[in-house]
Amino acid sequence: MKKTKIVATISDKNCTTKFISDLFDNGLNVVRLNTAHQSTEGALKVINMVRSVSDKIAILIDTKGPEIRTTDCGEGINFNAGDEVMIKGNPSLNCTSECIYVNYPGFVDEVKIGSQVLIDDGYIILSVIEKDSDMLKCKFETDSLLQSRKSVNVPQAQFKLPSVNKKDKEFIRFAIEQDIDFIAHSFVRNKKDVLAVQKILDKAKSEIKIIAKIENQEGVNNIDEILDHAYGIMVARGDLSVEIPYEQTPAVQKKLIEKCIHRRKPVIIATQMLHSMISNPRPTRAEVSDIAGAVYNLADALMLSGETAFGKYPVESLATMAKVAAEVEKSTDKFLDVEPVALHSDVSAFLTKATVEASINLNAKAVIADTISGRTIRNLSGFRGEKPVYAICYHQRTMRELALSYGAFAEYMQPKSTSHEFLQTSLLKLLSENKLSEKDLVVIIAGNFGFHQGASYIEAGTIENLLNFGNEAASKDNW
Repeated sequence: MKKTKIVATISDKNCTTKFISDLFDNGLNVVRLNTAHQSTEGALKVINMVRSVSDKIAILIDTKGPEIRTTDCGEGINFNAGDEVMIKGNPSLNCTSECIYVNYPGFVDEVKIGSQVLIDDGYIILSVIEKDSDMLKCKFETDSLLQSRKSVNVPQAQFKLPSVNKKDKEFIRFAIEQDIDFIAHSFVRNKKDVLAVQKILDKAKSEIKIIAKIENQEGVNNIDEILDHAYGIMVARGDLSVEIPYEQTPAVQKKLIEKCIHRRKPVIIATQMLHSMISNPRPTRAEVSDIAGAVYNLADALMLSGETAFGKYPVESLATMAKVAAEVEKSTDKFLDVEPVALHSDVSAFLTKATVEASINLNAKAVIADTISGRTIRNLSGFRGEKPVYAICYHQRTMRELALSYGAFAEYMQPKSTSHEFLQTSLLKLLSENKLSEKDLVVIIAGNFGFHQGASYIEAGTIENLLNFGNEAASKDNW
């Protein structure tokens, strides 16, 4: 069973119910909608298809965030190394062979002579050779094809962009109306960027969770305060490896994963994980190693972008990622000995660690836990245990939120009045779905003191004995 989750980017231009179903059957956990390339009408089309396939698939919507992109370039503009061109900030004008326009009016003010301007994740490099009040004069370092609405980065420059732009607000309102699970806010620099989105959600009393996309040095520097307010993060390596020296990207990725594990925050690794499979049916060895590296680092989730949004081999790409992740997980440690975190209480935190250790030492088949908010499950997930965690969720939203948590396999169940009823119902459900058998030993973690109090006890035994004991006890009115 693959414990690492997979996020796939889906476009309404390449989407059918069968397509979503095929992805789900091969290991899809979360569908991502990229608002930089999608309208609300197109996004709604995908959302309806996803929900018709399974209520377990979570939906994540990207905002544009404080980003800079080129304006429209038509069919693309070719430049040769050494060509000179002007760059200006004007979102209403289209690029030409004489002038590249970007969508941020204040761009020229904040870029210095001698800076490098990197376009399209750094595939296009220009040097700033002159500057006046409204334009930069730049020289191309390589032969380049400039295309529409590509990312623009200037390493070390800190642009005074608003946290949330007009289109972001439109999509956040849309996400609230459609009861989406996650908003991935782009180019998060500090806690203010997260709080700007949270303020909109709070006003609407929305339960949508925020994933902060870390893609610049400022975001890396402020990761602790960002994690104070975000549900989780996405390590968006495309822009990140342009904004920081690319040789530092692997170490930064590892550092961010470790911080998220210690804080019990889901972490997604993104960008070009199987880029060659956009046009080829097999991955490169380097791509397989990239996936393996993220799994060895114990990331919660991996993400596909163009591979599933517009690639020739989307289902094959997802199946490849799932197979590599499952195989590498066999070689990871059985238990990550990190400190318990009191998401509910000190008692609950201690018991979650003891549960994961017991499941390994007893060679149990699985851990079973009930949850309202998902906090107990995220605590269990943080230890990256070898055994699957069957999370019995009393809210469907919680079930979908756990689609981003390592090793958690969530099921929805209506709330039960006693811990005995929870145990009996969940065991019978798992048996009926052939996920467990009567002779399997399992470790149970649950609570006896009502909702929102957290876990208060652990129990271990075969499913057969647990069911028989529960029936005998119930018949004696002991429950």
